[in-house]
Amino acid sequence: MVPDDSTDAVVDGLVRSAFQVMGVLTRIGAEHDLSLTQLRVLGILRDRHPRMSDLAAFLGLDKSTLSGLIARAERRGLLTRSTGANDKRAVVVLITDAGRDLTQRLYEEVRDTLAPATDRLDPQQREQLAQLLERLLTTPLSATPRPERPVRGKP
Repeated sequence: MVPDDSTDAVVDGLVRSAFQVMGVLTRIGAEHDLSLTQLRVLGILRDRHPRMSDLAAFLGLDKSTLSGLIARAERRGLLTRSTGANDKRAVVVLITDAGRDLTQRLYEEVRDTLAPATDRLDPQQREQLAQLLERLLTTPLSATPRPERPVRGKP
């Protein structure tokens, strides 16, 4: 499949918006002594109770790196580990009330910081954008096979 100009425009817009949003997340995270990865963990745990192995795979981290990350968050009272309900050998990561409160405050800061951009759209445009983004994000890209690229000099 050969990309057309509209595909390139979408990819460019996604990349530019990702850089802008990551910059906001990185700055706000740093103000709360959190890395971008720690912010991602808190965001994931808002409504999920993943196993350590699943969380590590989703974040693209090895288990020892994730274990250190979780340990630091536990010391701050933001997260806790528990055994799985169905499998006592599995370690599940849970957000604490303090972690949930911090996550809510962080979300509000991000929303307020991004408001100058999102307020440029009327409510119907924001809804449409949210729906389009959801379609893009429904299937994680890591689960999608990477398209083959032609080798230089060969069709």
